[in-house]
Order: sequence, then C-alpha cells, then structure tokens
Amino acid sequence: MRKTKATDENLRALINKLSKQKAPVFKALAMELSRPRRIRREVNLLRINRFTKAGDSVVVPGKVLSLGELDHKVDVFALGFSTAAREKINKVGRASPLEDALGKKGLKVIG
Repeated sequence: MRKTKATDENLRALINKLSKQKAPVFKALAMELSRPRRIRREVNLLRINRFTKAGDSVVVPGKVLSLGELDHKVDVFALGFSTAAREKINKVGRASPLEDALGKKGLKVIG
C-alpha cells in the first residue's frame, strides 16, 4: 500500500519547517502533523487549564476546542482553533498559529 502525504500545501510546508528545526520537540510535532486528519488531536481548554500554569507556552498538534475556561495566562499555539476557543484564550492569554512557535523554547506539547 502506498504511503500518502498531506495534500494541503501549507501544512506540508509547515511540516518541512518543523522537521528542519534542531529541537526534538519540533521533530515530534512534524511527526504528529503528518498523521492522517481523522486521528489528529483535539484538545479542550479544560485540559490546557489543568496541565499548565501561568506564563506557560503550549503547543497543540491539532485543534483547540472551547469546552472549559482558562483561569491563568497561557500562550497557545495550535494548527486550528474553534471560534469560541480563540475568543476565550484571547481574553486571558494569546492564541497563535503553530507557525509562530518556531524557534521558541520552553514549549509544552498537550494532546
């Protein structure tokens, strides 16, 4: 059986950028993003709130959903956000696309 790749050109470019980074966390993110879309991670704000503390930077190799609330400042980098999740995060912290996480240190991967 033939191995398939992501058909989204922007996603393929992001996977290439991540795999060229020296830090192992970015190579792991590239592996996660190259998986099929149907098994990509979906994380609720409840989980982000539970496993972070104020000032953390979090990477989600998938989509962030809006179940729950954030009660401390967190920078969240993800492949996608629901509109309600983006609004809730921006009230307290910052929601950014995954490309903005390139080169950052001290990232936590949640998923």
